[in-house]
Amino acid sequence: MTDYKTFLDTGIDEINAGKFKDGIENINKSLELKNDWDIPYFFRGVANHALENYDEAMLDYTKALQLNEKMTDAYYNRARIILTRKDIENPDIKQAVKDLEKALELDEKFIDAMYALAAAHKKLGNYHEALKHLDNLLEIEPEAINARALKKLLLQKYIK
Repeated sequence: MTDYKTFLDTGIDEINAGKFKDGIENINKSLELKNDWDIPYFFRGVANHALENYDEAMLDYTKALQLNEKMTDAYYNRARIILTRKDIENPDIKQAVKDLEKALELDEKFIDAMYALAAAHKKLGNYHEALKHLDNLLEIEPEAINARALKKLLLQKYIK
């Protein structure tokens, strides 16, 4: 008999190799045997995210966070879905901001979360707040081209 860990490890390997559907199948088998820990939900979320099954990915990331509230990447990935989905008319940008703030609380040098937070604040019209996060990012990574470009746009177009 194969145990939950073997199914999980196989599923993670498949997801890392881009075989998302196969990975989900193995993670589902793992969850049938043991469903009280965060890792399988997170990786199933990653696979669903890659397959653009956004609702399923959101549920998986949320379940992972219910089981482990310190899972930085689950907060970030959940926020990314909110910020990038084109099929939702009024995405909950404020929820994305909360998730990104939590990710940064857990990892204060999470550059991708800083950039996403700046972009979220720009969408909300909080241009000075966006600028603050970009400045924090540029202190850590002075050559961050996207951050420099967004900062330039904010200063030229939105902050006079």
